[in-house]
Amino acid sequence: MRWYWVDRYVEFVSGSYAVGVKNVSLAEEHVHDHFPASPTMPNSLILEGIAQTGGLLVAEANLFARRVVLAKVSKAKFYFEAVPGDTLTYRTEILELKQDGAMINATSHVGDKLQASVELFFAHLSDNENERELFRPAEMLGWLQLLGLYEVGRDQQGKPLVIPPGLLVGSTPPLSAATS
Repeated sequence: MRWYWVDRYVEFVSGSYAVGVKNVSLAEEHVHDHFPASPTMPNSLILEGIAQTGGLLVAEANLFARRVVLAKVSKAKFYFEAVPGDTLTYRTEILELKQDGAMINATSHVGDKLQASVELFFAHLSDNENERELFRPAEMLGWLQLLGLYEVGRDQQGKPLVIPPGLLVGSTPPLSAATS
């Protein structure tokens, strides 16, 4: 099973920056297991949420044609613990996008308070056909639709993002507002 640590996107500009949010809830098991009697969101999972927000930004910049993985956490500083009831706002920005990968700068905020600041490097994996796929296109498209990427996402000119043909292969029609 794959875990997702972002609830939705609120801003997304292709190849530039993305803003995602995560609501910390008492209903999440990991909040209770991390520190008994003191429910908190583990910093490692906050880092994963930031990485997912930024990783999808990097992958979308390449129209999901390149496989992207978190390769290095260059910097990570956490200023206070996130607790149930907090809404984490992940802000990610591409600093550098190259053939072999991308560097992003990111923060996590609770309201106006800086909760974390990180710098991450994502690598583009080789296109060897014998390697296992990291995701099925239809499943990835479904997740991106649930996150609201194509509702808020814009290209560099401010036009709505278009779903890349590679994600439409074998997919079902997009979810309508009535069914989501």
